[in-house]
Amino acid sequence: MLVDFLSCGVYVKILMIMSKQISFSSKKKSNHMEGLCRIPLSHTEVITSSPKEPPKMADITWRIFRIMAEFVEGFQFLSESSREVTIFGSARFPSETKWYKEAEKLGRLLAKGGFTVITGGGPGVMEGANKGAVEAGGESIGLNIQLPTEQRINPYVHRGRGFHYFFTRKVMLAASAQAYVFFPGGFGTMDEFFEMITLIQTGKAQRIPVICVGKDFWDPLFVWVRKYMLETYKTIASKDLELYSVVDTAEETFSLLKNSKERTFF
Repeated sequence: MLVDFLSCGVYVKILMIMSKQISFSSKKKSNHMEGLCRIPLSHTEVITSSPKEPPKMADITWRIFRIMAEFVEGFQFLSESSREVTIFGSARFPSETKWYKEAEKLGRLLAKGGFTVITGGGPGVMEGANKGAVEAGGESIGLNIQLPTEQRINPYVHRGRGFHYFFTRKVMLAASAQAYVFFPGGFGTMDEFFEMITLIQTGKAQRIPVICVGKDFWDPLFVWVRKYMLETYKTIASKDLELYSVVDTAEETFSLLKNSKERTFF
């Protein structure tokens, strides 16, 4: 109830701020630059301005509510779980592939160990991990994203939450996990990996196990990181290479995280 009350208070406060902004904008003398907004609208959002004009602040003000709602509802959703491990990886691996099966094995090990398995809720590695958790009788959570291709909620998600914005979803995937596991993946997986490492490196997030599964996939990247970032350009410190581990199997992964400690949000 306290969370709901505070959430309501935040909504009211932002509503007041936005109302003042709209009122202030409407009182200003109009010219072609006043009241313009530099944030583009997506194709799914209604533009009240003329199609030939740049969007104005009033056109996107209410988007703030959608962003805030995703954060508030996301944190409330996660507050009901414990001992979370977040698993990342490609949505493009079919069920017969090595990494789908390895993710499934890890999901099973985590569930038997009393952990909650969190994924992006889609197919591929995410589905494998959720499937393993469900079949072992564990908690299986999916934090999904709306995409034009690839992404669908997989059938092994017991509790799920959909997100419109990538950045709010990524915060939720990172928020309370006591370990991060990265299977081979594409740009999205790379984005998630480097953001988590940066948060830990800069002290913005607590140090927890960050495990990359698949030496054939990850080793060439980390050879490049060592050669160019560390040795050639000196843009990172040698201790930064200790922020992650690289393994090949679900068993090795579980061994590295099984004694990790539960933490609060960030």
